[in-house]
Amino acid sequence: MSPPPRILVAEDDVRLAQMLRNLLAGEGYAVTVAHDGQRALHEGLTNEFDVLLLDRGLPAIEGLDVLAKLRASGVVTPVLILSALGNPADRVEGLDRGAEDYLSKPFDIDELLARLRVLRRRLASTVPVLKIPGGTLDTGSRSVTRRDGQIVALSEREGDLLERLARRSEQVFTREDLLVTVFADADDAGVVDTYVHYLRKKLGRDIIDTVRGVGYRLGRSA
Repeated sequence: MSPPPRILVAEDDVRLAQMLRNLLAGEGYAVTVAHDGQRALHEGLTNEFDVLLLDRGLPAIEGLDVLAKLRASGVVTPVLILSALGNPADRVEGLDRGAEDYLSKPFDIDELLARLRVLRRRLASTVPVLKIPGGTLDTGSRSVTRRDGQIVALSEREGDLLERLARRSEQVFTREDLLVTVFADADDAGVVDTYVHYLRKKLGRDIIDTVRGVGYRLGRSA
């Protein structure tokens, strides 16, 4: 069973944020809410989402500045801007700053849900190849191509774990982080250690670094 799509809702209007949380949860999303730009930036940098719903008028850090900082940090998650600023110049600015879509307030609920589905399909149709130590990971086929041309097949869980690490190659993940984001149906963080062992056995010990007292990250030779 596939995990639910994860969405970050960055909205400072508490009532609207709660309405969106309830609506999206009812549509099968796992919803995280941030009420200011600082929190939205933190969530976007430290967690993996399938789509971001971002208000422009956020306190602490304005929505488009949050978006720019995420893009500068390599976060490529599709973003839908939701804003009361809806004239053509505002929409163009939002799209030019890195958003995939822009919807003005007040909005139609069915249109919002349809636009989110489009963004998720667009993401699913893009199969990136990620750099890892000694080669590349094809996230579609869940296979690694070594520099010598040898192809190593991974299981679904092995591929998910390696992709999670490779997408944020500078980040150190705790075992609990990886348990929640990769092994959501397990309740023992020991499963993370088990799959790290599997990946090292197939791809070499340098594929994943252990950061003592913290957790794991992608090998530093990537």
